[in-house]
Amino acid sequence: MKKFLIFAFIHLLMNTKALKNKVSQIIASEKSTPEKLQIICDFLKKEILYYDWVGFYFKNGAKNELKLGAYAGEETAHTIIPFGKGICGQVALSNKNFVVQDVQDQDNYISCGWKIKSEIVIPIFVNDQNIGQIDIDSHTISPFTPEDEELLEFTCSQVATLL
Repeated sequence: MKKFLIFAFIHLLMNTKALKNKVSQIIASEKSTPEKLQIICDFLKKEILYYDWVGFYFKNGAKNELKLGAYAGEETAHTIIPFGKGICGQVALSNKNFVVQDVQDQDNYISCGWKIKSEIVIPIFVNDQNIGQIDIDSHTISPFTPEDEELLEFTCSQVATLL
């Protein structure tokens, strides 16, 4: 498992610029916004070996809850998440990145399945308002690095230009 993580980290480190360029190309494409979001999810899941589930949640109108948008990975029962509940719900309130290297260490974690070992959630801001987030689940404990945060923050800033 350590060899896998080392390989995955080196791959991410060496390819961060290329990954960002591809995200920018997707954003600039002629596709619709929902199509672009789906392509980004599929792309990140395919390119980063420890991204086992990639999805976008967005504020559900005037309600204090998040609604699942585009995603890549196994189906989830968590299509609506109340603010404050789970990692995503906490980010909706805190407006800050949340990196959980081991979900068993979190009391306020919503289990998406026995395979999920870690999660990273990065908010999306439009006009200084948190309107959604990207959520990544991994089947690996402690895979996330500052480079993941950098890439996902960049992705969220690009997605914000669509919304």
